[in-house]
Amino acid sequence: MPAAEIITIGTELLLGEIVDTNSHYLARCLRDLGIDLYRTTTVGDSPRRIAQAVQHSLERAEIVITTGGLGPTVDDPTRQAVALAAGVELEFRPELWEQVQARFRRFSRTPTENNRRQAYVPAGAIAVENPVGTAPAFIVELGGRSVISLPGVPREMEHLMEHAVIPYLRRRFDLNSVIKARILHTAGVGESQIDDRIGDLETLSNPTVGLAAHSGQVDVRITAKAGSKEEAEALIAGVEDELRQRLGDWVYGADQETLESAAMQAMQARSWRIAVLEAGLGGELIRRLAAKSFVPFLAGETLPGSPDPQELLALVQAYKEAHQAEVGLGAAISSSRERQQVYIALITPEGAQNFTRPYGGPPAYAPRWAAHHSLDILRAL
Repeated sequence: MPAAEIITIGTELLLGEIVDTNSHYLARCLRDLGIDLYRTTTVGDSPRRIAQAVQHSLERAEIVITTGGLGPTVDDPTRQAVALAAGVELEFRPELWEQVQARFRRFSRTPTENNRRQAYVPAGAIAVENPVGTAPAFIVELGGRSVISLPGVPREMEHLMEHAVIPYLRRRFDLNSVIKARILHTAGVGESQIDDRIGDLETLSNPTVGLAAHSGQVDVRITAKAGSKEEAEALIAGVEDELRQRLGDWVYGADQETLESAAMQAMQARSWRIAVLEAGLGGELIRRLAAKSFVPFLAGETLPGSPDPQELLALVQAYKEAHQAEVGLGAAISSSRERQQVYIALITPEGAQNFTRPYGGPPAYAPRWAAHHSLDILRAL
């Protein structure tokens, strides 16, 4: 089974001026094709450094995919860099120049002379027409290895990947397996506690099981490789059943399911509606509940200052009554030089409760952590 590496190109990526979403998309595509991704690298607009990155990737992987640097300007060096890595010259392709001109004509525009650069590709390369942009892509084959250079514009890159590159990879490498992944989300528990219960499963070779800790949440990833989607899903299902049995109520959902959805489902199951107050969370909890217009969520408001637990409980009671909600929830962050405390007040038809949760992580992550714990308390009702 071939392995792949991704190289994203652009000084703007290194400077943090734009966010790299291309690697995420390409990684998912490669995974679904059953191709192992070894490494992702970001390189600035230097032909020499790009060429070195390509050569190093070719030492480790059969497939190297680059994105970016195929525009018409001087600081679009990918064509030159890949030619340098392959030890060939650039050659002009009249048919590519016609494609570029045709693309401009569709918008009643005239290409400038520097657009001719986009009709150059490394000698012997397979040209890939770009029907949704002006930058043609290309593929350089070096023995049993392939360098695939795609535009950096996400819409163009995704179109070419789907319609040209994936069919090419299937033919070229006789791909007949897939990689599927399933992510279980947990809340209210730490990474070490989960590892203590499932450590033996983390040593499996297929499917593999891995942990990823986030602020207030730990994800458990199951990844399987098989000859078909159905076989991979069957492998995942067996391990998922075992994980759910061991982790129990710590698991609140999988894949795209969110903690706020689980919390609102718990409210809806009891026909309860909820009103929310928060202080010091920057609107994090209210935004998450309001984003999808959950039926049980009636209203939310941010409070100034940092109320203590009893003040928070009284404010929640008044706010709940004002909105005729069955449930009132309040979350507040109290900060000192030594530590932060999260206060959570919950009032339901079954009574009132105060919770105090000490938080010792980075202060910037405290709002998300507090929102997670508040939602976890709701979904456990």
